Amino acid sequence: MNASFEGDLGFTHRKRKNGDIEVLHHGRVATTLRGTDAIDFVDEVEQCLAADAQQLMARVTGNYKHGNERTASSHPRNRR
Repeated sequence: MNASFEGDLGFTHRKRKNGDIEVLHHGRVATTLRGTDAIDFVDEVEQCLAADAQQLMARVTGNYKHGNERTASSHPRNRR
């Protein structure tokens, strides 16, 4: 699931032999889902489009809309 498209946030996932799901962000493990969380995740990610899957993985890892995106973009450190 390494697709390069607009809206790609750098998330991928893989299933381990024991049934756990690892969600990776830019190739590094961001979180591991086990049990019913893993089953629910697989069911949901299979039914959505690639951009929606990226958003789902962002929510699962906790890396999702912190509320400061607008103010952070105008911070001097982030200006280009």
